[in-house]
This record gives sequence, C-alpha cells and structure tokens, in this order.
Amino acid sequence: MKPLFLIVAYLVVVTLPLILSWVVGGSPRPFHQELASGLGILAFSMVLMEFVLSGRFKSISNGVGMDVTMRFHQIMARTALVFALLHPFLYQGTPSGGQRPWDPTRQLTITTDFSALSTGIGAYLLFPSLVLLAIGRTQLDYKYETWRLIHGIGALLIALLLLHHTVYAGRYGSQPAMTWVWLAMSGVAVGSLLYVYLLVPILDKARPWRVTSVAQLTPKQWEVIMKPDGHSGLDYKAGQFVWLNVGQSSFSMKENPFSICSAPAAGTEIAFMIKELGDFTRTLGRIKAGTVAYLDGPYGNLSVNGRAEPGVALIAGGVGLAPLLGILRQMRLTGDPRKVKLIYGNRVVDQIACRDELGEQDVTYVVSEPPETWHGEIGFIDAALIDRVFSAKEISEWVFVMCGPAIMMDIVEDHLIERGTPSHRILSERFDYD
Repeated sequence: MKPLFLIVAYLVVVTLPLILSWVVGGSPRPFHQELASGLGILAFSMVLMEFVLSGRFKSISNGVGMDVTMRFHQIMARTALVFALLHPFLYQGTPSGGQRPWDPTRQLTITTDFSALSTGIGAYLLFPSLVLLAIGRTQLDYKYETWRLIHGIGALLIALLLLHHTVYAGRYGSQPAMTWVWLAMSGVAVGSLLYVYLLVPILDKARPWRVTSVAQLTPKQWEVIMKPDGHSGLDYKAGQFVWLNVGQSSFSMKENPFSICSAPAAGTEIAFMIKELGDFTRTLGRIKAGTVAYLDGPYGNLSVNGRAEPGVALIAGGVGLAPLLGILRQMRLTGDPRKVKLIYGNRVVDQIACRDELGEQDVTYVVSEPPETWHGEIGFIDAALIDRVFSAKEISEWVFVMCGPAIMMDIVEDHLIERGTPSHRILSERFDYD
C-alpha cells in the first residue's frame, strides 16, 4: 500500500495549487486561456515536487525503491517540461496590460511588466536545457560531481524564477492565498536541498568511518572495508546501498552511490565491491588504511528480509554482484532456510569475483568471451538461460533480485513477467539514471 499512498500524496500536492486557483479565481475566461494557466500551475508545482523526489529521503526511496523514485522523477520532469513549453502559446489573442496586479474586472491575463515576464522567459529557456543535460549526461565529457552541481543550481534557479513569474505575472498567483501556497511549496523545495547539502553532511560528520583495508578482487574490481569511528555503525539490510565519500569533507560533492556487499550479521564493518569506472574509482588502489569516510544511507529496497517466497533467485551482471553478495552472505550467516540460486555473468573469466566464496553449487557462471578451457555457460544472461536454470514453478513462486547492466535487467524482467512472475516479486536496482 505504501507505493499507492505515495502516488496519491504526490497527486494531491501537485494538484492542490490548481484546485485552490479555481476556488479563488475570478470570472471564467475562454477555455484556451484557462488551459494555459492550468498547465503553468501544474508545471510549477511539479517542478517544486522534483526537489523532494530527488532529495534522498529514506521514507520514499526505501519504501518504493530508488529505481521507481528516480524513474518517476524523470517522467514527471519531462511532463512538467511539456506543460511549461505549451503554457505561453495558449495565451495568443489575450488582452495585455491593465492595473497592477490586475484590473477590477479580472479579465486581463498577461501583464506588460517586463520584469514579471522576464523571469518566466528565463525559466522557459533554462528548463529544457536542464532536462537535456540530464538526459545526455552519460554522453557528455564532464565529471559526475560537476553535473550534479549544475543540475542542483539550475533547478533552484528555475524554481526561483518561476516563483517570481507566477506571483507577479500570473492571474491566480497574484492572489494572497495562492502567493502563500507557492511560498510554502517553494520553502519545502529549498528545504529539501538544505537537508541534503547541509543537514545530512552535519549529521555524517558526527559519525565518521575509517577505511580498514583495500583489496583487489579482479583486475578492475576492488573490495573496500571500513569500520565505524566512535559510534555503533549502520543499521542496514543486506542489499541496500549508501552514498560513499572517502577522504573528503562531509560537505564535499564527491560522493557516489555504492551497494554494500557485506552482511549485517557479520558485524559493524561494512564492505563495498567497487569497479573502476570513473575518476574516484580509478584511485581505489591508492586509498590508505585509516582514511576517513562518510556514509549517507542506507537507501533502496533491494532486500529479501521478511518475504514469504520459498526461494530467492539472484541475477547479477558484473559489479552488480555487490548487493546480491550481501544478500547471499546474510542468508548463509543466519541459516536462512529458503532455497537460493545465483546467476552471475561477466565478459571474461578474470572478471569473476569471489568465486571461491560463491562456490559451484546452485551458482551459474556466464561468460560472453570464454577461454577454450571454459566449461560453464557461454553468452549473456537472457531468456533462454533463465528457462534453463529455473523451473516453471520457481519462476512463478520465487522472488527474483537483479542488479547489473540495464539491458540485462530489462530482458530478464520482460521474460519473467511474460512467464507469469508477478511484478512485486521482481526487485532491481539501477545506478545509471539520466
């Protein structure tokens, strides 16, 4: 019921300004003018809610999953952009000017005050740029931290421009009741930024961690283990992830999401399996024991705790093994009676991590570029492999947990649903968001 509750809550908050505008508004105007105002109001309220959706609030991301939260964030941002782009064109033929804020007849809809229009024009130009930069982030050659800073500042600037434009140029936004509503919603949006970039770092600074060891697992994968420094550690579930900051101030933007590969039952130390992909991960081998680190988390709902299914299917591609390894370790340490099978895919044999620990029983290794001596599965994790590893009964009754390349998870998820696996029995985590 929690996802449904959050969706309903979102719809209520987003449409609240529209409903209140109808209550406090003046005499009716032509439909296209009312539609223009309505789209503008919805676009602004959706923009403000984007701050909450991307604000790393555990009550949201842990309830419905980070995948769902981020995908919803993306869809709503693009929907708001469409509404915003259509908004001014529907005012064609509308009278302009009049007393400020509005004439007594309440018939005029557009002001000739350029200061009020300019902020709307500025937001109109910035908004599509922000969305396009987000969509093309992986194709652009700049650091994640740089994009994150640009995205946050750009979103805040758009919100402030829209607030000014709505209150001073909008027919409905100029009403005192609506002005207070917009100020309150803008305050919540700005508050979410302050929470993420100010309050969370302050709390993290009071709970530092220290790196205890850094070990190379494969030519491109490392295991980083750390322990709490002066506190009791992290209360997490196997399969969850944190935002990790190593060797920087707690206020630094240089933090990245990494899944925890250790098990809660193993103690207070936390382990991460990290692949060399970006600027930070290429420096893993130079991290020294004792280096300070900060963890913001845990996040995500990639957990099998408390589930009633008779078996757990783990499907990993590459470094996507990390959260699933945490789940497997927890099940083994706690003597979990549920059956478990693991499919673990890699490009070459040298990329297979923790093979001695994983063993061979109920583990299917898949290599797309195998050596001549390879006797395991060859190719990719696809529908045919799923059908070979899992029986029809297992497909219909077990919970499937996936982490890896997006194309792998899409293929597997589509096939499982086609074979009758309920969507609530398919858990996945993606870290590649546009």
